Amino acid sequence: MAGKNLDPSSSPRALLGAELRVAREAAGLSQAELGEPLFVSGSFIGQLEAGTRRMHIEFARQIDDILSTNGFFVRNCGAAAKSKYPDHFAAAAEAEALAKAIREYAPQLIPGLLQTEAYAREVFRAYQPTAPERVIDELVENRLARAALLSDPTTPLLWCVLDEAVLRRVGENKTVLAEALRHVATLIRSHRVIVQVLPFSAGAHAGLDGSLKLMTFEDAPPLVYVDGIGMGQLFDDPATVGRHTLTYDLLTASALSPRRSLALIESVAEEYERDDHA
Repeated sequence: MAGKNLDPSSSPRALLGAELRVAREAAGLSQAELGEPLFVSGSFIGQLEAGTRRMHIEFARQIDDILSTNGFFVRNCGAAAKSKYPDHFAAAAEAEALAKAIREYAPQLIPGLLQTEAYAREVFRAYQPTAPERVIDELVENRLARAALLSDPTTPLLWCVLDEAVLRRVGENKTVLAEALRHVATLIRSHRVIVQVLPFSAGAHAGLDGSLKLMTFEDAPPLVYVDGIGMGQLFDDPATVGRHTLTYDLLTASALSPRRSLALIESVAEEYERDDHA
């Protein structure tokens, strides 16, 4: 293994994690035993091995020392760290691609996995009004590539709670939002996603602090991602994940049923289509 480098085009983080598992087992160490000198939990090592966590260079150096891998992990850490997403979102996007279930609360925008090209383009242009068109094109392309996760008919399970503000945040071209809402409705009607709308009439609710994304995996502990403007953080400690899981459960309890949510989404889309052609 020491003389072999990973190919960055072949899911390098997953490959690096697989090599870590092989090296750890060859050394006769459990995940907890490897984590102890790194001052991390065994579950953190499990996430590295599953590819849901990025291996930072300081961990790579220590792992090479502990497992006697002759600098393998340091050499390949750079390839595994490369991402087409912003630094604050890269780990979440890569974990998202491995998740068996994703539950997301969106207070302002249609979630990235559900966006249309035109909607994504408006969002990115609003974020970066002076960016060259090629930059916006690349951002849109990357966002749509994430949505390819939904090409699998069953995995991951995607369950979203949309604040009613998401449905009402319409720009000058109402057709863009109407098309985006129709796209969401199509995914709901094809039984590919579950969507609930949290209506304004719900009043104060558990998600007032902002968005959140919960992810569960086949062979790694769950993660929660919370974000803000140009920032985001991924958590794996059970207490934090548990707290945000309760928040999501409370949001679903306050939201409209999936059936009533679909009716509202389609009604609002029809309203925008009618207004745009008036």
